Amino acid sequence: MSTKLMPVTLTTVLLGGTATADVPSVAVDIAPVHSLVARVMDGIGSPDLVIPPGASPHEYNLRPSEAEALQNADVVFWMGEDLTPWLEDAVENLTTDAAITTLLEIDETNLLDFREGALFEAHDHGDDEHGDHDEHEHDDDGHAEGDHEHEEHAKKEHGDDEHAEDEHGHEEHAEDDHGHDHEEHAEDEHGHEGHDHGEHDPHAWLSPDNASSWLNVIAAKLSAVDPENAGAYFANAAAGRSKIEALKGEISATLDPARGKSFVVFHDAYQYFETAFDFPASGAISLGDAADPSPARIAEIQDRVRDEGVDCVLSEPQYNPGIVAVVLDGTEANTGVLDPLGSDLEPGQDMYPQLLRNLAGVLADCL
Repeated sequence: MSTKLMPVTLTTVLLGGTATADVPSVAVDIAPVHSLVARVMDGIGSPDLVIPPGASPHEYNLRPSEAEALQNADVVFWMGEDLTPWLEDAVENLTTDAAITTLLEIDETNLLDFREGALFEAHDHGDDEHGDHDEHEHDDDGHAEGDHEHEEHAKKEHGDDEHAEDEHGHEEHAEDDHGHDHEEHAEDEHGHEGHDHGEHDPHAWLSPDNASSWLNVIAAKLSAVDPENAGAYFANAAAGRSKIEALKGEISATLDPARGKSFVVFHDAYQYFETAFDFPASGAISLGDAADPSPARIAEIQDRVRDEGVDCVLSEPQYNPGIVAVVLDGTEANTGVLDPLGSDLEPGQDMYPQLLRNLAGVLADCL
């Protein structure tokens, strides 16, 4: 454990010296999660952010200083390889003595399955916000939605058992050497492009309920290595949870005037936000892993925007705006910029609530 000593002030003396204890060195992968960790560590220490604001977490090359933050860390919080597959080796090789929390693998995280198609229907939202659930979007047996019992997924542990062909006729999934289950998707009958990704949508930080749960997880993990400050960690987490609960009402009120209108996002990163606030998108130009969309997928989105009078098509600061211009061509749809990472926001404890406010504000203005 590193020995980062906070300065002794009158405040810390009056608080019983809480901030004078040895504080763990903490590394966090993306800015929204870093914001939650900073909230829990308020008055005690400051976490290091590994992936800078504005960089895509789907692909990035670590700078030496960012690799050093991982190497020096006593505690690491990261989403997991489904979001940052390139970061897995660094986390495993550089953080040999650190306590590592993979947020996509813990019980407290409610997960949603990846959506494969370019166009979304209402039933894609809110039906499967569970930590453990089956894959029902690809049901070929003629069963009605919701007729299948939820299966237990061993998503929290490395070394998951292999999936044999199941009752839906799905092919056996190949496992990598860490036991993670990755299905290789070929182009399907709808002309969707082939791709490799994990089973679950990794953008789980856009669920305020997940963020609220993670605050307590973060407090518990930090308390395990720094028990002297446990009371402060949990008090900060409780304050953060109260702020998120109030934020949910604020965002719902912002979105209410725009309910019932239709929008298309650049890449399928927002279904946790859509589900939390019952505000579904009509489709996504690119897949949830931000892979380049095929011409067939772009054409499918163009048809929906034109034929169904979609109100808004949204771009992102990390990706090519030219693709959005192609989709908008010949339509009367508005456009705006959604940013699931808050790349223009100052990292820190206030960043996460402002990120969600910004998403709601952009949607409301565009619609």
